[in-house]
Amino acid sequence: MKKITAIPLILFLMLLTIPAAAQDVVAVGKAVGIDVRCSGLLVVGFSEESPARDSGMHCGDLIVAVDGETVEQPEALRDRIQNKQQVTVTAMRQSREQSFLIRPQVEQGTSLIGANVKSEMAGIGTVTYYDPATGMFGALGHGIAESSSEKLFPVRDGFICKATIVSVDKGRGGSPGMLQGAFDGACTLGTIEKNTPCGVFGTMFQQPSGETVTVGDRGEVQTGPAEVLCNVSGEEVQRFQVNIVRLYPMETGTGRNMMLEVTDPRLIEATGGIVQGMSGSPILQNGKLVGAVTHVLISDPEIGYGIFIEEMLDAAG
Repeated sequence: MKKITAIPLILFLMLLTIPAAAQDVVAVGKAVGIDVRCSGLLVVGFSEESPARDSGMHCGDLIVAVDGETVEQPEALRDRIQNKQQVTVTAMRQSREQSFLIRPQVEQGTSLIGANVKSEMAGIGTVTYYDPATGMFGALGHGIAESSSEKLFPVRDGFICKATIVSVDKGRGGSPGMLQGAFDGACTLGTIEKNTPCGVFGTMFQQPSGETVTVGDRGEVQTGPAEVLCNVSGEEVQRFQVNIVRLYPMETGTGRNMMLEVTDPRLIEATGGIVQGMSGSPILQNGKLVGAVTHVLISDPEIGYGIFIEEMLDAAG
């Protein structure tokens, strides 16, 4: 019996030692327009006198219906509450449905519940990688979150489109900079299907330009010289030198697995360092894709953070 039971154990241990096959992807580094929509209306704030807040609603609640009728646009919400003394608003909070009895207030003949809502968010971000085997892409390296609640935007669908960087607000100590881009909504490049703490993911209609590289294991990432691929002017993707100064391998799901220092004088001259819109810029080390830029240190724009590419791929599923 001992010999019989020892065989599967030995085989199991042998399987554990077999390394995973290396994955090749396209390192992109291209800035795109990002537009996402949710299934309902996200509450992002309240007026000073707010019947909605008085009813128990919170920032981050997702309004999905009024008196049982679905609402997905702010105009629909306004229409549903007009000339009504009270309405029942259905909202999702942490995946749980809740109902709120609200008595709208009337101002200049218009009924209001005193809630500021969003159904859509848009901005500039950078595509990190494209997987030719699946047609999937990953971007940003962090999730799209609404600033007032800092919660992930509950994406129903969305798209990425062609963008051109027309100017840069340079980063300075205490003031993060930003890439200013022009969208071309008529030139859709792909669809967005997932918004996660580790990035946004979806399908691209065709393979983008970029270098095909091997994905680096987190265990291969070292402190020392590295490169980032960035699109900080027009539509051109350029390589810039950075230094990985510290690793945080246990910081899962935060987008802060490594600390970066921009060492390339061209990037410092162009942007001041890391700026908004560069999130998702691929990080290459020793010829492999090891991560993506995610955050900037507001007090010093030459310092930022990055996520391991492994975390993005895991989140993409």
